[in-house]
Amino acid sequence: MSLTVVGSIALDSVRTPFGERERMLGGSAVHFALAASFFADVHVVGPVGDDFPEEHVELLRSRGVNVDDLERVSGGETFHWRGHYEIDMNLAHTDATELGVFADFEPKLSAASSQADVLFLGNIQPDLQRRVRQQCTPRLAALDSMNLWIETARESLLAAIGEVDCVLLNDSEVRMLTEEPSLARAARKLMDLGPRIVIAKRGEYGAVMFTPERFFALPAYLLEEVRDPTGAGDSFAGGFLGYLDMQGTKPSDAALQRAIAYGTVLASFNVEEFGIERVASLSEGEIGERYNALRAMTHFELPR
Repeated sequence: MSLTVVGSIALDSVRTPFGERERMLGGSAVHFALAASFFADVHVVGPVGDDFPEEHVELLRSRGVNVDDLERVSGGETFHWRGHYEIDMNLAHTDATELGVFADFEPKLSAASSQADVLFLGNIQPDLQRRVRQQCTPRLAALDSMNLWIETARESLLAAIGEVDCVLLNDSEVRMLTEEPSLARAARKLMDLGPRIVIAKRGEYGAVMFTPERFFALPAYLLEEVRDPTGAGDSFAGGFLGYLDMQGTKPSDAALQRAIAYGTVLASFNVEEFGIERVASLSEGEIGERYNALRAMTHFELPR
Protein backbone atom coordinates (compact mmCIF):
# COMPACT_ATOMS: atom_id res chain seq x y z
CA MET A 1 0.00 0.00 0.00
CA SER A 2 1.23 3.52 -0.75
CA LEU A 3 -0.02 7.08 -0.52
CA THR A 4 1.01 10.26 -2.37
CA VAL A 5 0.43 13.80 -1.07
CA VAL A 6 0.87 16.90 -3.23
CA GLY A 7 0.88 20.24 -1.43
CA SER A 8 2.86 22.94 0.30
CA ILE A 9 6.14 22.43 2.14
CA ALA A 10 6.66 25.54 4.20
CA LEU A 11 8.54 27.43 6.87
CA ASP A 12 5.92 28.78 9.28
CA SER A 13 6.23 31.63 11.78
CA VAL A 14 3.44 31.33 14.34
CA ARG A 15 2.42 33.18 17.49
CA THR A 16 -0.26 31.98 19.91
CA PRO A 17 -1.13 32.92 23.50
CA PHE A 18 1.23 30.10 24.54
CA GLY A 19 4.38 31.15 22.69
CA GLU A 20 5.80 31.55 19.22
CA ARG A 21 8.14 29.95 16.69
CA GLU A 22 10.08 31.41 13.77
CA ARG A 23 10.40 29.59 10.45
CA MET A 24 9.55 26.14 11.77
CA LEU A 25 8.80 23.20 9.48
CA GLY A 26 5.21 23.26 8.22
CA GLY A 27 2.97 23.15 5.17
CA SER A 28 -0.03 21.01 4.29
CA ALA A 29 2.01 18.21 2.69
CA VAL A 30 4.34 17.96 5.71
CA HIS A 31 1.60 17.79 8.36
CA PHE A 32 -0.31 15.28 6.25
CA ALA A 33 2.73 13.10 5.50
CA LEU A 34 3.89 12.82 9.11
CA ALA A 35 0.42 11.78 10.30
CA ALA A 36 -0.11 9.31 7.44
CA SER A 37 3.35 7.77 7.90
CA PHE A 38 2.10 5.81 10.92
CA PHE A 39 -0.12 3.77 8.59
CA ALA A 40 1.25 3.94 5.02
CA ASP A 41 4.28 4.38 2.78
CA VAL A 42 4.00 8.10 1.97
CA HIS A 43 5.43 9.96 -1.02
CA VAL A 44 5.52 13.74 -0.62
CA VAL A 45 5.49 16.05 -3.66
CA GLY A 46 6.26 19.76 -3.33
CA PRO A 47 8.88 22.48 -3.89
CA VAL A 48 11.38 24.08 -1.50
CA GLY A 49 14.00 26.77 -1.94
CA ASP A 50 17.71 27.04 -1.20
CA ASP A 51 16.86 28.17 2.34
CA PHE A 52 15.14 24.91 3.29
CA PRO A 53 17.22 23.21 6.00
CA GLU A 54 18.48 19.72 5.19
CA GLU A 55 17.62 18.68 8.74
CA HIS A 56 13.93 18.98 7.81
CA VAL A 57 14.43 16.59 4.90
CA GLU A 58 16.18 14.16 7.22
CA LEU A 59 13.31 14.38 9.70
CA LEU A 60 10.84 13.35 7.02
CA ARG A 61 13.11 10.48 5.97
CA SER A 62 13.46 9.36 9.59
CA ARG A 63 9.67 8.93 9.75
CA GLY A 64 9.67 6.80 6.61
CA VAL A 65 8.43 9.52 4.25
CA ASN A 66 9.71 9.19 0.67
CA VAL A 67 11.18 12.57 -0.38
CA ASP A 68 12.32 11.64 -3.90
CA ASP A 69 9.75 14.08 -5.34
CA LEU A 70 10.66 16.93 -3.01
CA GLU A 71 11.89 19.49 -5.54
CA ARG A 72 14.64 21.90 -4.45
CA VAL A 73 14.42 24.98 -6.68
CA SER A 74 17.76 26.72 -7.09
CA GLY A 75 17.78 30.47 -6.49
CA GLY A 76 14.39 30.54 -4.80
CA GLU A 77 13.00 30.74 -1.27
CA THR A 78 10.67 28.32 0.48
CA PHE A 79 6.99 29.21 0.96
CA HIS A 80 6.74 31.16 4.23
CA TRP A 81 3.52 31.79 6.17
CA ARG A 82 3.38 34.11 9.16
CA GLY A 83 0.28 34.12 11.33
CA HIS A 84 -1.09 34.34 14.83
CA TYR A 85 -3.96 33.08 16.97
CA GLU A 86 -5.78 34.81 19.80
CA ILE A 87 -7.81 33.15 22.57
CA ASP A 88 -10.23 31.76 19.96
CA MET A 89 -7.81 29.26 18.45
CA ASN A 90 -10.31 28.21 15.77
CA LEU A 91 -9.43 31.34 13.79
CA ALA A 92 -6.01 31.85 12.21
CA HIS A 93 -4.95 35.41 11.42
CA THR A 94 -2.59 35.67 8.45
CA ASP A 95 0.04 38.38 8.90
CA ALA A 96 2.13 37.65 5.79
CA THR A 97 2.33 35.12 2.97
CA GLU A 98 5.51 34.80 0.92
CA LEU A 99 4.89 32.20 -1.79
CA GLY A 100 8.50 31.94 -2.95
CA VAL A 101 9.01 28.90 -5.18
CA PHE A 102 5.45 27.76 -4.46
CA ALA A 103 4.17 30.54 -6.76
CA ASP A 104 5.41 28.69 -9.86
CA PHE A 105 4.83 25.17 -8.57
CA GLU A 106 4.18 22.64 -11.32
CA PRO A 107 4.01 19.19 -9.70
CA LYS A 108 6.39 16.59 -11.09
CA LEU A 109 5.51 13.05 -10.04
CA SER A 110 7.79 10.07 -10.32
CA ALA A 111 6.37 6.73 -11.45
CA ALA A 112 6.17 5.57 -7.84
CA SER A 113 4.21 8.65 -6.77
CA SER A 114 1.81 8.56 -9.72
CA GLN A 115 1.04 4.87 -9.13
CA ALA A 116 0.18 5.19 -5.43
CA ASP A 117 -2.96 3.50 -4.14
CA VAL A 118 -4.24 6.68 -2.46
CA LEU A 119 -3.77 10.29 -3.63
CA PHE A 120 -4.27 13.39 -1.51
CA LEU A 121 -4.38 16.78 -3.20
CA GLY A 122 -3.60 19.48 -0.66
CA ASN A 123 -5.17 22.92 -0.94
CA ILE A 124 -3.22 24.01 -4.01
CA GLN A 125 -4.78 25.81 -7.00
CA PRO A 126 -7.67 23.67 -8.36
CA ASP A 127 -6.27 23.52 -11.91
CA LEU A 128 -3.04 22.09 -10.47
CA GLN A 129 -5.09 19.54 -8.53
CA ARG A 130 -6.76 18.47 -11.76
CA ARG A 131 -3.46 18.15 -13.63
CA VAL A 132 -2.05 15.95 -10.88
CA ARG A 133 -5.21 13.85 -10.79
CA GLN A 134 -4.89 13.19 -14.53
CA GLN A 135 -1.39 11.77 -13.98
CA CYS A 136 -2.53 9.21 -11.39
CA THR A 137 -4.69 6.10 -11.19
CA PRO A 138 -5.30 5.71 -7.43
CA ARG A 139 -7.82 3.46 -5.77
CA LEU A 140 -8.95 6.48 -3.75
CA ALA A 141 -8.39 10.16 -4.56
CA ALA A 142 -9.15 12.99 -2.11
CA LEU A 143 -8.71 16.74 -1.97
CA ASP A 144 -8.73 19.64 0.40
CA SER A 145 -9.25 23.30 -0.49
CA MET A 146 -9.65 26.72 1.11
CA ASN A 147 -11.80 29.83 0.96
CA LEU A 148 -9.32 31.58 -1.38
CA TRP A 149 -10.03 29.07 -4.17
CA ILE A 150 -13.77 29.13 -3.46
CA GLU A 151 -13.69 32.89 -3.97
CA THR A 152 -11.31 33.07 -6.96
CA ALA A 153 -11.52 29.71 -8.78
CA ARG A 154 -14.93 28.29 -7.88
CA GLU A 155 -15.70 26.61 -11.23
CA SER A 156 -12.26 24.99 -11.40
CA LEU A 157 -12.67 23.75 -7.84
CA LEU A 158 -16.09 22.26 -8.59
CA ALA A 159 -14.56 20.47 -11.60
CA ALA A 160 -11.71 19.14 -9.44
CA ILE A 161 -14.20 17.89 -6.84
CA GLY A 162 -16.01 15.99 -9.58
CA GLU A 163 -12.82 14.03 -10.28
CA VAL A 164 -12.14 12.69 -6.77
CA ASP A 165 -13.72 10.17 -4.41
CA CYS A 166 -13.43 12.13 -1.18
CA VAL A 167 -13.56 15.81 -0.19
CA LEU A 168 -12.24 17.17 3.11
CA LEU A 169 -13.24 20.77 3.85
CA ASN A 170 -13.99 22.93 6.87
CA ASP A 171 -17.72 23.03 7.55
CA SER A 172 -17.82 26.76 6.73
CA GLU A 173 -16.13 26.05 3.39
CA VAL A 174 -18.69 23.35 2.56
CA ARG A 175 -21.49 25.86 3.12
CA MET A 176 -19.65 28.64 1.30
CA LEU A 177 -18.94 26.50 -1.76
CA THR A 178 -22.50 25.15 -2.08
CA GLU A 179 -24.30 28.29 -0.85
CA GLU A 180 -26.36 26.07 1.46
CA PRO A 181 -26.88 26.95 5.16
CA SER A 182 -27.65 23.31 6.03
CA LEU A 183 -24.48 21.25 6.35
CA ALA A 184 -26.30 18.01 5.46
CA ARG A 185 -27.83 19.54 2.34
CA ALA A 186 -24.51 21.13 1.39
CA ALA A 187 -22.73 17.77 1.68
CA ARG A 188 -25.41 16.16 -0.50
CA LYS A 189 -24.77 18.80 -3.15
CA LEU A 190 -21.06 17.96 -3.16
CA MET A 191 -21.77 14.23 -3.43
CA ASP A 192 -24.00 14.95 -6.43
CA LEU A 193 -20.85 16.19 -8.20
CA GLY A 194 -19.17 12.79 -7.88
CA PRO A 195 -17.42 12.17 -4.53
CA ARG A 196 -18.87 9.36 -2.45
CA ILE A 197 -17.35 10.69 0.81
CA VAL A 198 -17.58 14.25 2.16
CA ILE A 199 -15.80 15.15 5.39
CA ALA A 200 -16.73 18.40 7.12
CA LYS A 201 -13.99 19.36 9.57
CA ARG A 202 -15.31 21.33 12.55
CA GLY A 203 -12.17 22.23 14.53
CA GLU A 204 -12.56 21.78 18.27
CA TYR A 205 -16.05 20.32 17.64
CA GLY A 206 -14.78 17.33 15.66
CA ALA A 207 -15.82 16.15 12.20
CA VAL A 208 -18.83 14.86 10.30
CA MET A 209 -18.62 12.31 7.48
CA PHE A 210 -21.32 12.02 4.83
CA THR A 211 -21.78 9.14 2.38
CA PRO A 212 -24.76 8.42 0.09
CA GLU A 213 -26.19 6.00 2.67
CA ARG A 214 -25.58 7.72 6.03
CA PHE A 215 -23.61 10.21 8.08
CA PHE A 216 -21.29 9.76 11.04
CA ALA A 217 -20.20 12.43 13.53
CA LEU A 218 -17.38 12.31 16.06
CA PRO A 219 -16.32 15.02 18.53
CA ALA A 220 -12.75 16.17 18.87
CA TYR A 221 -10.64 14.57 21.59
CA LEU A 222 -10.98 16.75 24.69
CA LEU A 223 -7.70 18.44 25.60
CA GLU A 224 -6.86 20.67 28.55
CA GLU A 225 -4.28 22.63 26.56
CA VAL A 226 -4.00 23.58 22.89
CA ARG A 227 -0.77 25.35 21.98
CA ASP A 228 -0.90 25.67 18.18
CA PRO A 229 -3.69 24.44 15.85
CA THR A 230 -1.68 25.06 12.65
CA GLY A 231 -1.84 21.96 10.44
CA ALA A 232 -4.46 20.14 12.51
CA GLY A 233 -6.76 19.68 9.52
CA ASP A 234 -3.94 18.20 7.44
CA SER A 235 -2.95 15.90 10.30
CA PHE A 236 -6.57 14.78 10.46
CA ALA A 237 -6.55 14.06 6.72
CA GLY A 238 -3.26 12.16 7.05
CA GLY A 239 -4.59 9.94 9.81
CA PHE A 240 -7.88 9.38 7.98
CA LEU A 241 -6.44 8.52 4.55
CA GLY A 242 -3.40 6.73 5.95
CA TYR A 243 -5.65 4.34 7.84
CA LEU A 244 -7.84 3.79 4.76
CA ASP A 245 -4.76 3.04 2.66
CA MET A 246 -3.75 0.39 5.19
CA GLN A 247 -7.16 -1.31 4.74
CA GLY A 248 -6.44 -2.04 1.09
CA THR A 249 -9.83 -2.62 -0.49
CA LYS A 250 -12.89 -0.38 -0.84
CA PRO A 251 -13.50 0.79 2.74
CA SER A 252 -16.49 -0.49 4.67
CA ASP A 253 -18.62 1.79 6.83
CA ALA A 254 -16.82 0.46 9.90
CA ALA A 255 -13.41 1.19 8.35
CA LEU A 256 -14.47 4.73 7.46
CA GLN A 257 -15.62 5.32 11.02
CA ARG A 258 -12.33 4.01 12.44
CA ALA A 259 -10.47 6.21 9.95
CA ILE A 260 -12.36 9.26 11.25
CA ALA A 261 -11.31 8.29 14.77
CA TYR A 262 -7.64 7.92 13.81
CA GLY A 263 -7.75 11.26 12.01
CA THR A 264 -9.21 12.83 15.14
CA VAL A 265 -6.47 11.29 17.28
CA LEU A 266 -3.65 12.55 15.03
CA ALA A 267 -5.16 16.04 14.94
CA SER A 268 -5.36 16.06 18.75
CA PHE A 269 -1.65 15.34 19.06
CA ASN A 270 -0.81 17.97 16.43
CA VAL A 271 -2.31 20.84 18.47
CA GLU A 272 -0.51 19.96 21.71
CA GLU A 273 2.76 21.57 20.56
CA PHE A 274 3.90 24.02 17.90
CA GLY A 275 4.07 22.93 14.28
CA ILE A 276 5.13 19.31 13.85
CA GLU A 277 6.92 19.07 17.22
CA ARG A 278 4.45 16.68 18.87
CA VAL A 279 3.67 14.46 15.88
CA ALA A 280 7.38 14.16 15.02
CA SER A 281 8.04 12.61 18.44
CA LEU A 282 4.87 10.52 18.55
CA SER A 283 4.85 6.73 19.01
CA GLU A 284 2.39 4.12 17.76
CA GLY A 285 1.68 3.16 21.37
CA GLU A 286 0.51 6.68 22.19
CA ILE A 287 -1.79 6.65 19.15
CA GLY A 288 -3.33 3.36 20.24
CA GLU A 289 -3.87 4.58 23.80
CA ARG A 290 -5.61 7.77 22.68
CA TYR A 291 -7.71 5.90 20.11
CA ASN A 292 -9.00 3.65 22.90
CA ALA A 293 -9.62 6.70 25.12
CA LEU A 294 -11.60 8.34 22.32
CA ARG A 295 -13.69 5.19 21.92
CA ALA A 296 -14.42 5.16 25.64
CA MET A 297 -15.25 8.88 25.59
CA THR A 298 -17.82 8.49 22.82
CA HIS A 299 -19.40 5.16 23.84
CA PHE A 300 -22.73 5.04 25.58
CA GLU A 301 -25.33 2.41 26.48
CA LEU A 302 -29.02 2.82 25.76
CA PRO A 303 -31.16 2.94 28.91
CA ARG A 304 -33.04 -0.25 29.78
